[in-house]
Amino acid sequence: MSSRSFAEGRRLGVALLGSTGSIGRQTVEVLGAHAGRFAVRALATGRQGAELERQARRLRPAVVALADDAAGLDLPVGIERWRGEDALERMVVRDDVDIVVVGTGGVVSLRPVLAALRAGKVVATANKETLVAGGHLVMAEATARAAERAAADARDPLATPLAWLRPIDSEHSAIWQCLAGESPAAVARLVLTASGGPFRDATAEQIAAATPEQALRHPNWSMGAKITIDSATLANKGLEVIEARWLYDVAYDAIDVVIHPQSVVHSAVLFVDGSLKAQLGTPDMRLPIQYALTHPERLPSPTVPPDLVAAARLDFRAPDEARFPALRIAREAGRVGSRASAALIAADEVAVARFLAGTLDFPGIPRLLEAAVRRFGEGPDQTPDVAGLVALDRTVREAFAAGPVTA
Repeated sequence: MSSRSFAEGRRLGVALLGSTGSIGRQTVEVLGAHAGRFAVRALATGRQGAELERQARRLRPAVVALADDAAGLDLPVGIERWRGEDALERMVVRDDVDIVVVGTGGVVSLRPVLAALRAGKVVATANKETLVAGGHLVMAEATARAAERAAADARDPLATPLAWLRPIDSEHSAIWQCLAGESPAAVARLVLTASGGPFRDATAEQIAAATPEQALRHPNWSMGAKITIDSATLANKGLEVIEARWLYDVAYDAIDVVIHPQSVVHSAVLFVDGSLKAQLGTPDMRLPIQYALTHPERLPSPTVPPDLVAAARLDFRAPDEARFPALRIAREAGRVGSRASAALIAADEVAVARFLAGTLDFPGIPRLLEAAVRRFGEGPDQTPDVAGLVALDRTVREAFAAGPVTA
């Protein structure tokens, strides 16, 4: 990928995986606002065929993929539909693709992410599984691509791993922005902020009786059901701790989590001289999506800037791991290794689905996470290959799909 593509007047080709989900739809908005800079070459989604058709008519990609093979698609003339288990991998390595945006969930994204990086494509990702389960694989590829560019020109904007694997999560985008121009040796600690979710001030008794309807009422953000429940349990913050360890190559002991109810400070970095640098913004995912697409440039966006006078106050407090044990469980899994964290994230998918379906109570989510890590995550093989990660994911899902859960 040429770092001079914008200056040369060539639009960058984008492959968007998970185009009909929350991240995907907001990415479409951002791409539409900068149509002179980006051309969508490929779209992929799981089931929402009607929305995929609308996106195809608007964006005119060369190819689309719909995981539901039985569903038909009414596509404009000239747009191909690709099928098969390797459709995503074939999409991301197309010659006309420069940037791959990953808005899908699950380990299904791991193979295309690795394929894209190996083919020299920039990856902007909101997918936690690629790092929580496969960080040891993904970061090795991002680091290799960065080293290749640095060998030719150390000033190349693509001469760092984070220029190849770009985080879309607001917290990790914030840390990435805080690290711009800084030496890794100057970093003392990373500070991930958490809204605390809808139960941040609830008693243990209220949390134990929480319903899906209550858990889905996030006070600050409008997100998909899975991430909203993860926010309610603080599991999402535990997963972000694991992601931070891989993205920024820091020890777990140097990663803090603080509850920040206003969600104005998205995260911060503490430096060895005592300086604390934070990134602030309104709760709007379009900003981190755009930053990942346009880095190292900043462009106007529809995001409303933060108003510190209107905010009036910014509060911070330590998380309560007694009420929210998922944070502790995730951090411990990360310390064990990638097999443990892969078991954790597969279990989280199952636990959230069961909670939403009414077959698991809210405290059952962390119970299931802990049970999965103990049963399947421990052992000597803590750097599984892709096949091993996919097999482990399937095993964990099958083991906890139904029945009672004991930690």
